[in-house]
Amino acid sequence: MRSGMTRIVLLQGHPDPAGGHLLHAMADAYAEGAAAAAYELRRVAVAGLAFPLLRTAGEFNDGQPPPAIAEAQSAIGWAEHLVIFYPLWLGGMPALLKGFLEQVMRPGFAFDPARKAFGGKLLGGRSVRIVLTMGMPALVYRCFFGAYSLKSLERNRSGPRFWDQGLEWSRVLIRHCDGGSDGEDKTEV
Repeated sequence: MRSGMTRIVLLQGHPDPAGGHLLHAMADAYAEGAAAAAYELRRVAVAGLAFPLLRTAGEFNDGQPPPAIAEAQSAIGWAEHLVIFYPLWLGGMPALLKGFLEQVMRPGFAFDPARKAFGGKLLGGRSVRIVLTMGMPALVYRCFFGAYSLKSLERNRSGPRFWDQGLEWSRVLIRHCDGGSDGEDKTEV
């Protein structure tokens, strides 16, 4: 993180609302570290939110976000740094997290639709860290499988759509967690 940042939003993207997974423990440890460093922290647990999936362009462009999404937008608008925790499921982020991001990154919040071409990015000045867990070694994920989930985020963040809209990448942490691993297999970029 850049020096001077004090406001962090931790987005827990694991779809299991019961918790108890390694990713939940990692998010708790991150939150404890942030508190110890005197950062302000807000949490958004996607699995605990009630929101519908967007099904049409009209819903995305003209619809009003549900209350849970509006609260998440408020937290993200407040933040200087976002940390997104999620497990790799079927080669990508869980559908619930993708649906959440589609709801959150709407016109008027993430970008200004009145600005032509790529739209005005409204979330500038914020950084993002991704913490990704998976059941395979990180090197295999990156080299053999091509890290497609991360490449999708990278591609979308620099394009006219959806998710970056001015956000600056900080770092990505990939953690192998097969249940029997000692947790030593990690990659940070």
